[in-house]
Amino acid sequence: MSKKTLVIIILLAVSIVKNYSLAQISPPGLGKAKTASWFAIGLRQNLDSLNKRSALTYFGYGMVSDPEGSSNPFDKQAIMVLNHERYNHFAKHWQYSYALSYRRQNSYSDIEPYHKEGIDQEFRLYGRISYLLSEGRWKWTNTARQEFRKYFTADFTKADENLQFRTRLKSQLSYDLGAADQKLILSAEALLATSLMNYPWAQWKSFQYKESRFALYYSRKLGNPPLTMDVGYMNNLINNSNHPIDVHYIALDLIWNLPYKIKN
Repeated sequence: MSKKTLVIIILLAVSIVKNYSLAQISPPGLGKAKTASWFAIGLRQNLDSLNKRSALTYFGYGMVSDPEGSSNPFDKQAIMVLNHERYNHFAKHWQYSYALSYRRQNSYSDIEPYHKEGIDQEFRLYGRISYLLSEGRWKWTNTARQEFRKYFTADFTKADENLQFRTRLKSQLSYDLGAADQKLILSAEALLATSLMNYPWAQWKSFQYKESRFALYYSRKLGNPPLTMDVGYMNNLINNSNHPIDVHYIALDLIWNLPYKIKN
């Protein structure tokens, strides 16, 4: 997908808005950059007549600027993601989900002119448990998410990092604007991890804080077909031995919402 094509898709998507999803497809962390962009398109299917169980499958595409100099968030191709997740709202205030994900990400040099150094591949399994509270137009969701990540090079040989266990703690607050299924969604997330390295030698790194992510989204239902559009901003603060790395993201996702289909 060319940069020009991606920009056209985003502009068209924004321009057709006429008229909700709290499960917006937030950007993945894309490493060192000044700015980044994220676009995702997904399909959500209700799996029962009570709308307690659902599935979301999406494809995502991310781009980044250089770490210094240019602030163009569409400068370099960064990542492609294919993700499938199952949800179960099993009690009034509780929901769990589990997912399988494949990610293919380009790596770039930290030194100007920031040449491409290679491709990293990742297979990810994760599960999460959420506690939900509602009061009037407000909804507050607190989530704990545990991930297992396995890494490979482009030809499926050993990567420098073998595997990682990562814990994510997220709090999200949404406010119903009261018109045309519009919402504002504010979230904060902390990520902690431990990794098993292949190089320079096989060893476990200590479990420690890695980064924080702060996001603000505007969510709105579109007309027919039943679409949800989420437009947002995310600030990614990456822990660094010298000083935190501050990356600014713009994001857009479109989700087709399919109702439960009774089987014959």
